Amino acid sequence: MSTIVMTQPLEHPGTTHLAIEPVQRSAAKAVGFLYLFAMAISIFGESVRGRLILPHDAVQTASSIGAYEALFRLSIVGDLIIYVCDIILFWGLYVILKRVNRDVALLGAFFRLVETAILGVTTLTAFIALRLLSGADYLRVVDTAQLQALARGFLSVYGIGLSVGFVFLGLGSAVFSYLWLKSRYVPRGLAWLGIFGSLLMAIMSLVTMVFPVVWERVGMAYMMPMGLYEIGLGLWLLIKGIKAPAAQQA
Repeated sequence: MSTIVMTQPLEHPGTTHLAIEPVQRSAAKAVGFLYLFAMAISIFGESVRGRLILPHDAVQTASSIGAYEALFRLSIVGDLIIYVCDIILFWGLYVILKRVNRDVALLGAFFRLVETAILGVTTLTAFIALRLLSGADYLRVVDTAQLQALARGFLSVYGIGLSVGFVFLGLGSAVFSYLWLKSRYVPRGLAWLGIFGSLLMAIMSLVTMVFPVVWERVGMAYMMPMGLYEIGLGLWLLIKGIKAPAAQQA
């Protein structure tokens, strides 16, 4: 009597073999576009604020914002557009990566949603600064120099709020980068860059809160790995899309 033995092909250690569904491919294209679109708006907003907000000069800052108020307001609206894009982006990442580990994907989405909530509230401080510099009648009881100092103070809070949000951004991005690594949907080097850049952003954002002098010396340089990761991932998803693990190995 003969026995028939059914054998399964050996899997590469650490590889998660997941067939890709059409909705994942569509979500990947959307995520790739949103990474690049949000990055472009973010660069515009940072360039505007970098020109108008001076670190230790409340008077000149007030004068610059007054001269280019519409541009400053446009940068704030750009931030709000980014937050809307981010929410759609988190949903897309969850759709793509939930088949790797649903619970971990939810954790990443929760981190990023907390980040967006913090940054959304932080944006209000920029509007408060604009109101203080508006020259409204009810503000005339306060000295102009004091209003300018208060406005500059709220803009400083705006910067601190961004750092707080970046902590959660880094943590959420690290979680999603881990899932990219496990899924093998994108190159492993890109996923490792995401883990490194994301954790670096979260850690350095905390460090600058404890030691503000670090920010004065390094500025936004520590965000460069994160920026390279998001641009690289955005281009890869938009042009190449996601690949099945077996195809990645080949």
